[in-house]
Amino acid sequence: MTSQVSTIKQIAITVSDVDKALAFYRDILGLDFLFSAGPNLAFLNADGIRIMLSTPQGAGAVGANSILYFNVKDIETVYREFVEQGAKSEREPQLAANMEDHDLWTGFLRDPDDNLVGLMEEKARG
Repeated sequence: MTSQVSTIKQIAITVSDVDKALAFYRDILGLDFLFSAGPNLAFLNADGIRIMLSTPQGAGAVGANSILYFNVKDIETVYREFVEQGAKSEREPQLAANMEDHDLWTGFLRDPDDNLVGLMEEKARG
């Protein structure tokens, strides 16, 4: 038997205040709100991947999560707009790597709990 995993369906982010985090991920980043399950749990949709915002519940620490990288178009403009809406700037977009058929650009923001949030764009050459 060769069991394996496939697509990521949900990512949990540990936050101190679900309402504040929801305002960031929904209102600034523009993710679609799916539903809440009580005051300490909210779910959003990131192009088919469910993002779960949760206060610490036996595991996880506020501000010590893995980095989420969101794909965007026109990274410089999107980054500037997010910062203008209240996102904390961590690092402005810059070239991260020259790939065989595109250039990879990344920039970083912080959510209300100082979790690092990455933005990335694969820019075609030419």
